[in-house]
Amino acid sequence: MAAQTTVSDLYDNSNNGTCSPSDAPNLSPVALNRLSDHLGSIFQSPDFQFCSDARIVAGAGREVPVHRCILSARSPFFRKIFSDPNSPKGRSRKLELKELVGDFDVGFDSLVAALSYLYSGKVRQPPDGVCVCADDVCSHAACRPAVEFMVGTLYAAFTFQSMELVVIYQQQLLDILEKVSTDDILVILSVANMCSNTCGSLLTKCMEIVVKSDIDIIALEKALPQDVVKQITDSRKSLGLVRLEGDDFPDKNVKRIHRALDSDDVELLRMLLKEAPITLDDAYALHYAVAYCDSKVTAELLDIGLADVNRKNPRGYTVLHLAAIRRDPKIIVSLLTKGARPTERTSDGRNALQISKRLTKFVDYYRPTEEGMASPKDRLCIEILEQAERRDPLLSEASVSLAMAGDDLRSKLVYLETRVFLAKLLFPTEAKVAMDIAQVDDTSELQLSPTFKLTQRNQSAAMDLNDAPFKLKEEHLARLRALSKTVELGKRFFPRCSAVLNNIMDGDGLSVLAHLIHETSEEQELNTQRLEELQNALKKAYSEDKEELDNSFISSSSSSTSASLVPSKLI
Repeated sequence: MAAQTTVSDLYDNSNNGTCSPSDAPNLSPVALNRLSDHLGSIFQSPDFQFCSDARIVAGAGREVPVHRCILSARSPFFRKIFSDPNSPKGRSRKLELKELVGDFDVGFDSLVAALSYLYSGKVRQPPDGVCVCADDVCSHAACRPAVEFMVGTLYAAFTFQSMELVVIYQQQLLDILEKVSTDDILVILSVANMCSNTCGSLLTKCMEIVVKSDIDIIALEKALPQDVVKQITDSRKSLGLVRLEGDDFPDKNVKRIHRALDSDDVELLRMLLKEAPITLDDAYALHYAVAYCDSKVTAELLDIGLADVNRKNPRGYTVLHLAAIRRDPKIIVSLLTKGARPTERTSDGRNALQISKRLTKFVDYYRPTEEGMASPKDRLCIEILEQAERRDPLLSEASVSLAMAGDDLRSKLVYLETRVFLAKLLFPTEAKVAMDIAQVDDTSELQLSPTFKLTQRNQSAAMDLNDAPFKLKEEHLARLRALSKTVELGKRFFPRCSAVLNNIMDGDGLSVLAHLIHETSEEQELNTQRLEELQNALKKAYSEDKEELDNSFISSSSSSTSASLVPSKLI
């Protein structure tokens, strides 16, 4: 058995334990590697956070503890910040990431990767699932999560003036460019342009791809600086890729319509449609609104009823495809309720669900979210589109309690107020989507009482509409219709949330929740056991429903892996 080599073996014993010059190269890699590991452990281990003297705040309640001396030694950017005692940043123990990197959105994992390199001099592998999208059939070599991580780390390295890390990530992006979707090339091109001469090779290659692509001038102007857009259009003209006048820029009537949409002026849009020989479909106005305007403008355009919701633009995208790219659940639901077909595919064979999945990180899709917390919009978009593809159920009354109310419209109104109130309390993101589309601002009319429970027994005590001081006026009927639409949208697009609310409204869960709001310390102990039973029942129902949905959309080869990561929702 060969003797184990130690650091002491590298010393020349004939020189009284000193290290000879010929041995120095052998010692250097060992020492440097050990130094790298030690500094890396300081950054990665929570045991060393006690000696950190600053923190970088990355948003969403996440902070990274750092050490000023190490960052100053490794980065001219941080040295300049920390060496100026008169600078607010230099004095502060908390540095905002936004203030460090400017307008570009550097993700938390990209920040950690860049800082880890400053500490250890080694490229850190991203955590599992960060560079993997939610589409199980994707190779994940160049999907949006992978691209976002790489460009985020590249820009952080550029900002922190770690040029060797810039070179590493520029090469990684160059290696995958041929596999990146055309829309994601714009993301890389934008960052390469911000990094100026340090990413010249990446910038040139991205420009070549975009010049030959089918990306229209409007998308270029929205994503890139004007000087870069001019370079692209000039290159297209020189190569003969602009065939007719107007291929590079839309005509004046289209521009006017787009400007009206940008200013949220739908009335001006109506006037333009009357005066100009152009239609909404001619201008691809709905496509423009879905991609770039406020969701309210999209809703108003849909209400006009003059645009084809399944029309494809010259790139082969429907408005639902663009809504999936934008990742706005409210716009997606609005389009689906107006007849947008989720089965329509782009020219490269993707439907809206696949587009949405490939834009969403695996870790975000399967990150647990408890009731009362906002659901990630990316995941919500996927669940809405999954539900739209899965089935289109009849929109009927949501649970037993509403049917029990019978013809008592006042009881129905109270029931709907209560249900929407609970939806807003337990599922805030989902409830906001449904309420906004149904134009329900709030549930302020409801005051949940500990004694409230809608059952067959108390119907006899309900006030007669003809005799009671409560008059069901037109505004009450309008509100009842709006609340009903909210509940119907919830049932159609958020069935799991609806199932939870059914359990509460049809059982004694509502009474338990009401007591929790108003209970005394003595009552709290009595309600604890029943609350735990309710939580366990709802957890089981949710898990079973989620598992059924996953089995419908995830291949059998990946189901076992995903199931262990499925979140459990509790109230």
